[in-house]
Amino acid sequence: MNRSFFRWLLLAGVVAVAPLAAAEPPKAAPSPKPPVAAPEPVAAPGGLSADQIADRVQAFYDRTKTFKSGFRQRYTVAAYNKTKDSTGSVVFEKPGKMSWRYTNNGNRVVSDGKTIRIYEKENKQMYEQPLEKSQYPAALSFLLGGGSIKQSFKLTKLDPKQMNCEGCYVLLGEPKDATPAYQKMFLYVDATTFQVRRVMLIDAQRNRNRFDFVAPEVNAKSAPGEFAFTPPPGTQVIRP
Repeated sequence: MNRSFFRWLLLAGVVAVAPLAAAEPPKAAPSPKPPVAAPEPVAAPGGLSADQIADRVQAFYDRTKTFKSGFRQRYTVAAYNKTKDSTGSVVFEKPGKMSWRYTNNGNRVVSDGKTIRIYEKENKQMYEQPLEKSQYPAALSFLLGGGSIKQSFKLTKLDPKQMNCEGCYVLLGEPKDATPAYQKMFLYVDATTFQVRRVMLIDAQRNRNRFDFVAPEVNAKSAPGEFAFTPPPGTQVIRP
């Protein structure tokens, strides 16, 4: 897997995974309870089809130049039933620009449309790579002015009540081109505006990476220098 993509996708979760992998062997004690498996999603009949919902979502973001929002990220390690929560703000600007600011740990993910930079404050490292060679999730690529939900995913409309999202549409997307990064994508879509309120990615190990967008704004002017980033002195810059 593309290393920088992996680190971006798991920017919050990787902090939780590493210590667990290096933990001491468990002492004699009752076995931990296995993680509770989520119920299998049920397809929802009637109303707009999955493709029609996707068309409206695509149309909404095709009309936008910028997208700003707060976000809450929760990464869940299924094998240990552990979660890692992060918060921050994100700005997308077409074409190809984005800026993630993690308020809880100081991490940054920045693209100026040509180069993507992933800065990890705790490790004093920054990964740098041409954007064209990165593999940012197709789940978010339409926010950057590229990608098509319908072309990238096989879509199924799910029952919003079962998915605890009444008043919205929920789409299950399965990548048409296999990727080791995730096997399923869930889009939680506002039924009135067709804005995406939540994206959740699930990988082959059943780990879940969920992003909730909070108080989103569209077509608001981006701050000067939002998509430029220079790491602090002493940062190790890694260019794969």
